[in-house]
Amino acid sequence: MTAAVDVAGDDLVEGDRVELVVGAPAHGGHCVARLGGEYGRVVFVRHALPGERVTVEITELHRGYLRADAVEVHEASPDRVAAPCPYAHPGGCGGCDVQHVAPRAQRDWKTAVVRDLLARLGGLSGERIDALDPTVRELPGGPLGWRSRIRYAVDAADRPGLLKHRSHEVVPIDFCRIAHPRLHELDITARTWPGVDAVEAVASTGGDVTVLARRSAAPDESVLAEADGETSLIAGSPEVREVAAGREWQVPADSFWQIHPAAADTLVTAVLDLLDPQPGEICWDLYGGAGLFAAAVAARTGARTTVVESSPVGVAAARRNLADVPGVEVVAAKVDAALARRRITGPVDLVVLDPPRSGAGARVVRAVAAAQPRAVVYVACDPAALARDIKTFAGAGWRVESFRAYDCFPMTQHVECVALLVTDDVTVT
Repeated sequence: MTAAVDVAGDDLVEGDRVELVVGAPAHGGHCVARLGGEYGRVVFVRHALPGERVTVEITELHRGYLRADAVEVHEASPDRVAAPCPYAHPGGCGGCDVQHVAPRAQRDWKTAVVRDLLARLGGLSGERIDALDPTVRELPGGPLGWRSRIRYAVDAADRPGLLKHRSHEVVPIDFCRIAHPRLHELDITARTWPGVDAVEAVASTGGDVTVLARRSAAPDESVLAEADGETSLIAGSPEVREVAAGREWQVPADSFWQIHPAAADTLVTAVLDLLDPQPGEICWDLYGGAGLFAAAVAARTGARTTVVESSPVGVAAARRNLADVPGVEVVAAKVDAALARRRITGPVDLVVLDPPRSGAGARVVRAVAAAQPRAVVYVACDPAALARDIKTFAGAGWRVESFRAYDCFPMTQHVECVALLVTDDVTVT
């Protein structure tokens, strides 16, 4: 075992150990500490909690900062608990960032991160953030057994498992503790998978269970049945039923859908509450996927609703699932291109933005602001991207009017946010 060293950080190498007092949580599933005092070199520490005195092992060195794992706790936080998963430890599975944190304290952790990002990247004052109250809310079901979609990587010995943090190394496991109970019943982790790169399993809210395998270059036909290109259906149906917003949805098993069983309804309720659609209002649902938000909004407005989606799988799912919703059009295009090339045109009253983790970006934000809708609801799976886009909206004269945050991903660093943006500059016609 490497002995702990007392240095300012300039001569550290990977594997060295240093004793630190850990500071506040930060975006990315770690806490921030400093070597050598208040202005020392930054260390991003996993497996720790704010205020703890720990010994860390350096895992990465970068210009200006280091990454480390807390490997020994000398003074523990009262919020520290034993991780329910035996693979959630330094060098183990990297999927869950905060299993060592009590569930209530996990939400406090995420609230602190959201507040920091809204201030630091979004440019909001502390007083304004207090008024918005970005307290992360709990979803039904508890912190374990919620994940309805999981992807296992397969290692060189054909064993399925999950990846280490910031690594392609596979950690073989018996089962994932945050996976849905119906996925525990499968034999995925009890067998080997020759010729397979990954195995994906889905337990839908409609009661379906599907298992898919992704082929490597030399698939073994004795293992994989019903091969279709690089993906093979192992069990169940290639399409699954999801139930949300008072409707049943048919979506491809490997397409995007919210992975927490309560998330889709929770987010639809938030969008409708904040947007408050009125009869006759025209809506754009950008990055619309299968059309979850479009269906809910159109049911309120009874007016033209345009879904923009770039994924062919998503476009097909939206057209099929929204075929019975009057006034809905599905446009197959990237959102920035659709706005720039006028594939969709105003006037528009309402906009729903649900971009990928990278966010909408400045071009899309400015185009949406220029269209002068009455209100924009932004659904974000990455609060940092949301905060950056909020600042861009502010530069165009828009402000955050309401804000909600939800713990759609317990035991992980991730948090889902919903923001209502408005402006006083909209011309009423």
